[in-house]
Amino acid sequence: MTNQDKIKHLYWRAGFGLSLSELENRKNWSISKAVQTLLAEAKNPSPISVNENISINYDDLPMDEQEMSPIVKKGIAARLQNVMWIERMANPQHSPLLERMSLFWHGHFACIAKSPKTAVQQLNVIRQHALGNFKDLVLAIAKDPAMIRFLNNQQNKKNSPNENFARELMELFTIGRGNYTENDIKEAARAFTGWTSNRLGEFVFRYRQHDYGQKTFMGKTGDLDGEDIIDIILEKPETAQFICTKIYRYFVNHEVDKNRVRQLANQFYNSNYNIEQIMQSIFQSDWFYEAQNIGTKIKSPVELVAGMMRSIEVQFQSPLALLFVQKALGQMLYKPPSVAGWAGGKQWIDNSTLMLRLNLVAYLFQEAELNFRVKDEFESQRRGRAQRKIQATVDLSKITRKMKNLSDSEIIDELVNLLLARPNFSKKEFIQTNSSSYSKEDFIKRAVLQIMSLPEYQLC
Repeated sequence: MTNQDKIKHLYWRAGFGLSLSELENRKNWSISKAVQTLLAEAKNPSPISVNENISINYDDLPMDEQEMSPIVKKGIAARLQNVMWIERMANPQHSPLLERMSLFWHGHFACIAKSPKTAVQQLNVIRQHALGNFKDLVLAIAKDPAMIRFLNNQQNKKNSPNENFARELMELFTIGRGNYTENDIKEAARAFTGWTSNRLGEFVFRYRQHDYGQKTFMGKTGDLDGEDIIDIILEKPETAQFICTKIYRYFVNHEVDKNRVRQLANQFYNSNYNIEQIMQSIFQSDWFYEAQNIGTKIKSPVELVAGMMRSIEVQFQSPLALLFVQKALGQMLYKPPSVAGWAGGKQWIDNSTLMLRLNLVAYLFQEAELNFRVKDEFESQRRGRAQRKIQATVDLSKITRKMKNLSDSEIIDELVNLLLARPNFSKKEFIQTNSSSYSKEDFIKRAVLQIMSLPEYQLC
């Protein structure tokens, strides 16, 4: 494997791929320099602000959705907050690692917020701690108004505890199943009584609703509160094991190497849960760049779209188009399917998404209207509401300028290096398919289209 291949792999797993100019600038970097640059760029994240005034052409909506009230239309505009986030992922001016880590934790601490304000507020909490200390992140999420409301902790009061948050804290957010008891859930719920939020979307501790009685949790007894519960959970090595397993599946390989994870978990635990340190260890390890870990991860819909936008400068004419694509492919930012988040892996591919994935770039190039059925939409909703149109433009001018003096074979090599993690097709047959009778610009366009329509492009 060449150094350029390693850089490309790193930026697909620690970001959303590279544009041609970015790859040219970094292809001779050492892995250490690339990782240190990624980490440095992710420092001091600026908060994202809520923008409810994104321009929308409501004529793009189906007829039965064009007569909505101003309040409903404002709600649609507010949901387009996720479009702004995808655009950040695709924008070289923003830290790719910060956006990638934020996307990972967004799925880990899966939550559907009641309003755009609380959704973005939670994302800012995640961004602040995405590469910091895991305890600080968990504690901040436990005090986050979106999570408090999503898991009903505002209903968790003395004498009538609600166990939802306490259960998910252990099962999904920290230590995992099999490492706690039902009684631990009950006692943890008591410890989090009174942790709520006000109408302004701020965390509030209501001491009159808190249970100050003795509690026994994971073998420890005392007047425990929520922070004590988190501390006790993090004292268990099983927590580091659970989190590192999830990190490994997401960033390295869906098939877990238990020995590698055990080593990572020991490091994570001994570092007092330093997230930056564990990610640096992964990205700078030799095994991260082994063949079995390259081109084996199915891109999530968000990774796929953000990667396209970054690599070939796709511009969607209406932000609604990005919403439609997300929904059709099965991943809407800020709207995970459940508190367990997105399963990932092979779950991204099914009969309703595969053909759209393979043909998406063709629709983008043709600036065509794409009518498709939204995944999981009921049959009764499909008439009128399920038809969605997507229009976009693709700017290949920068790629064309850099490649106009290359031979056809050299162009294919350059595009393959840019777009595919592990090419395994016949370049000779590919070139024959793209006859030299085309102009250089058309040849490059057709080559990009064919490469990005390959099944291999779905992998990183």
